[in-house]
Formats: sequence, C-alpha cells, structure tokens
Amino acid sequence: MKKKEKALSENYLERIPKRLEGLKWSTDEQCIVTLEIENKGIVNRMAQKLLKKPRISYIHLDAMGSFIWPMLDGEKSILDIGSIVEAHFGDEAKPLYERLAKYFQILDSYHFIEWVEK
Repeated sequence: MKKKEKALSENYLERIPKRLEGLKWSTDEQCIVTLEIENKGIVNRMAQKLLKKPRISYIHLDAMGSFIWPMLDGEKSILDIGSIVEAHFGDEAKPLYERLAKYFQILDSYHFIEWVEK
C-alpha cells in the first residue's frame, strides 16, 4: 500500500503524536504551557533587523492545550489522550474529538509535533 493510501485508510484518532525533539517549552504557576519558537531563516532574519521582530516567539497554550502538551510522549494515541482529557475536563471538553483533531492539525501544521509510526 502506498504511503498516501495508508494515510487515507488510517483512523486519525489512532495516530500517536510526539512533541518535536528540541522544541523548548515551560510551564508557569497556573500550569499554562509556553512554547519557545526560534524564528530562523533569511526572511525571519531580515524581519528581525528591519522590522524589529523578535528572534524568539512565545506561544501560550490554553488550559486544555497545556493539559495535553506534556502527554505528547509518542506512546499515547489521540484516543488515549481523549479519555484522559474527558476524565479531567468532563463536559467542558465537548465536542471532544473534534476539538482534539483540530488541535493536532494545528500543532502539525506548525511542525510542533511529529507522528510515531506503528
């Protein structure tokens, strides 16, 4: 089976996310996670010099995203994480799997996570 066909046949919720190696992050007193993203590349360097853009961007996750982030160890599937989130947040997490799917799509689009092959 081709890679593209495999991706289409796979259940998205069974995928296993892992934090990108080397990505710096920290938590504050309220357990809110902040990602430290270095703005690299020629375009970013020019923006830093000309437009006084920062070399490091700080991205603050919301409460649910901050709860999930430490669990992205490459061992738990999105389904596993969803069960833990539901137990912790209850109805506040609904619609749970739609929110999780969107959250992981965003993390993936910014290259903050990678996917573990089964």
